[in-house]
Order: sequence, then C-alpha cells, then structure tokens
Amino acid sequence: MKLIAILLLCSRLLPSLTQEADFQEIDCNDKDVFEAVDAALKKYNSKNQSGNQFVLVRTTEVTKTVNEDVFYSIKYEVKEGDCPVQSDKTWQECDYKDAEEAATGECTATVGKRRNNRFVVATQTCHLTPAEGPVVTTEYACLGCVHPISTESPELKPILTHAVQHFNNNTEHTYLFTLGEVKRAQRQVVKGWNYEVTYSIVQTNCSKEKFPLLSPECKSLPNGDAGECVDNAFVDPQQRLGSFSQSCELYPALDFVQPPVQICPGCPTHIPVDSPELQDMLTHSIKKLNAGNNETFYFKIEAVKRATVQIVAGKKFSIEFTASETTCSKESNEELTESCGTKSPGKRLTCNAEVYVIPWEKKIYPTVNCEKLGKMTLMRRPPGFSPFRTAQKQTAEETIRHLRSCEYKGRPLKAGAEPTINRTVS
Repeated sequence: MKLIAILLLCSRLLPSLTQEADFQEIDCNDKDVFEAVDAALKKYNSKNQSGNQFVLVRTTEVTKTVNEDVFYSIKYEVKEGDCPVQSDKTWQECDYKDAEEAATGECTATVGKRRNNRFVVATQTCHLTPAEGPVVTTEYACLGCVHPISTESPELKPILTHAVQHFNNNTEHTYLFTLGEVKRAQRQVVKGWNYEVTYSIVQTNCSKEKFPLLSPECKSLPNGDAGECVDNAFVDPQQRLGSFSQSCELYPALDFVQPPVQICPGCPTHIPVDSPELQDMLTHSIKKLNAGNNETFYFKIEAVKRATVQIVAGKKFSIEFTASETTCSKESNEELTESCGTKSPGKRLTCNAEVYVIPWEKKIYPTVNCEKLGKMTLMRRPPGFSPFRTAQKQTAEETIRHLRSCEYKGRPLKAGAEPTINRTVS
C-alpha cells in the first residue's frame, strides 16, 4: 500500500517533468508579442556602433512555445529610421527614412519570457538590404574609404576560417563552435586590406576533449549555445593574414534550459516516439481502436505526439497519437494492412492510449479513447491594447495557425517616406 501511495504521489507531483513542450502559433495582435519584438529590435540596434536605428515595419510570423518557460519565435521586418544609434531615443520615437535612402531587412529571433515578465533575446539573425538609392561611386573608389562588400565574397573565407579557429582556441567552452551566418562585411584599401566582419557562431556536438579541430562530423546543435562576433583583420598584398582582433558575445542556452528531471522510481518517464519498444504497443492500440468503433473503414496511426512508460506491476505505456481514416473497409478487408492508404477527405482522430504489459504472464491490456478533430474558428482579439492594425478573423483546420502579418502602427511617416504595404504570410 505504501508503494502504491508513493507512485500516485509522484505521478501527481511531476506531470510537467514528463511532458514535452506545447507548441502553438498565436495571433501577433498580442501585447506580449509586441514586447518580444521590442526586446529583439532594441537588442539589434544596441549592437550597431554607427548609423541609424532600425524601426519595425511589421511582424510576419509568431510561434509561442509553452513549457517551464515561455518562448516566442518571431519573424519581423524593419526599415532604417532617422535616429542615430547613439541618440537617447528608442526606435519607437523614430520616423522612417525616405524610401531611396533607407535600408530594409528581415529578422528572425527567439525571445524568452521569464517569470518576472522580463523578455530575454536568446538568438537573433537579421538580413539587411542596402538602400535602393543611387550609389555614390566616388565613395567606393577612393583609397582609404571603408565600404561594404558582399557577405558571400570568397575573400572572406580565409578570414572566417581563422576567426572560428581563433575563437575555439581562446575560449574555455568545452565544445567547438562553427560558423553560423555572415551578417555584415566591410573592406578598406590601405597597403593591403582592412576587413571588419560581423557573423554568428553556433555550438557543435564535438567536445574539445575528443576533437582538437572542427571536422565534418561536427554538426551544429539547434538548442546549443550561440554567439555573435565582430572581427577586424588586416591582409597584406601577398594575401597573408596579419593583425587580427576578435570580440564575441555568447548567448548560453543554459538560460532557457528546464531544471533537470529528478529520478522518481515508479513515475512516468518520456520515451522517444520512434522507440522500437513502442511499436508493438502502437499495434495493439490501433487494433483496439478499430475493434471498438462502428466505423465502416479502418483507421491507421498517422503520427505519435508523445509517449511515456511507467514501472508498475509490469509496465504501463501512455501514448498520444493521431489516427486517419483509410481506404480499406472492414467489409472487404479482414484486418488493417500497410497497403491501406489514407482516405481524402477522411476523418481524423486524436487518441490517448494506455497499454498495460505483464511480461511474465505474456498479457497486454490496451485501452484507447479518441475524439474527432474538427474545425476551429479563431476570432479577432477584443478591443484593448494593440500596437498593430486590426486583422480579419481566420478559420483554421485542427491547429491554431494565423497566416497574416501585423503592421506596426507607430509614429506617422515623414513627408516623402514610403508607406508600408500590407502583405500576407503564405
């Protein structure tokens, strides 16, 4: 009895530790979304040492991830404003520059919201397009002038190779980093060439203990540490790298890692959805589903969302999956086979299965509960705070997905500035 009580207590106290993150796309007409974009744009503007601040044009995509912490994956468009980066103004106080003078760009960022309602930028990448106005050729022709060059220029390759190796050799991080994205590059003609390059770096799966240098086996980690570097390098007329300086800022992934899961004997533990141990449980679950309903056609498993296993008097598997109606009827087929295709249009179910396994008795007891997936109508956000213009309501199938952009409604445009154009995200 004491063991059963402990098992029940564990299952109640630690449900969140065995649950994967819940992903959902949300309306960008949302106060938290605006604050996340605001934090990302301020972070980007603060890194620029010269020039003007960039101003928000529109937010095009937003995805919210809810787990122990809240994360926003956002994509937004910017346009060069008329406020210098050294000024005390924020980007919200700036006007857009004239269309022919303003650089434009698109940024993708991951922003975390802490429990104290503070927004922290984890990663951010921006692609900028220079102004479309006439190029002043004398600016680039004069010796000693600094001018931008393509981030894909072959002349940057030896500099970047040295830069990444320099970072790996001169940091105490236990893992090697690799090049992420080259964001900006400038060149100055002297007795040779001076370069300033801004780029991102990402952590790989190769530890310094096992790999002295980067190799093809080293792959970037999607949830690893990341950073941004600004390097200054001199290359002499013989194409030899001379002086070199590097300044990097790391964004540890540890800031957003959930607390370690404590071991609890008898509590459910997460298992991979492609685990071989799970396949037999899924076979029993779909057989139970097809035998227990009055549908004309068989259903087959479409996708497994999550699964856990718990040590009880044997094993208890809890599985969440979706099932699709097939083209195989029960009247013409004795059982479901791999050749049964998905029926279109057809019914879809979301199911929760519990499978008890008693190995020493060679017995398996599956229980399956399913609900039909239907349409969900997404209504407009009610009146209240909204830094964006109102968007029309959308109807989505089975998942909350908002396929529209939200224009920033800020200070009025200055005379001659290009008005923003409302676009739809496909």
